[in-house]
Amino acid sequence: MEQMMLIKSIREKVQFGKEHFQAIPLVKSGKSVLMAVGLEPGQAIPVHHPGSDVAIIVIEGELTLVSGDEELEHAGPGAVLYAEAGKARGIRADKRSIAVAMACPPPTQEDHREVAEHFAKGTWR
Repeated sequence: MEQMMLIKSIREKVQFGKEHFQAIPLVKSGKSVLMAVGLEPGQAIPVHHPGSDVAIIVIEGELTLVSGDEELEHAGPGAVLYAEAGKARGIRADKRSIAVAMACPPPTQEDHREVAEHFAKGTWR
């Protein structure tokens, strides 16, 4: 994967899935990963507690953002979620949405265990 990149429009990179959110890695190193995230209404990255810091910026649409004990509903373009490693974080789309996420270091398979458990239960929190 390229380690340097210029993107004219994130809309060129984002993808949407029928069942779940889509997170497309744009740049990944041992220290971080930058992703384009596409969500249809009602889709979510369930609240979980991975071992990486994360920053998520809403580019388009409207999301509910969870960071630690805080929740921000109807967050539109320009809204930012930041959570330190081990702290709760998650997003849910109120409308079709695009976000950019940066995780440091990149999450592991174990970090995604909680996400898979939420998908199996049909919950996001």
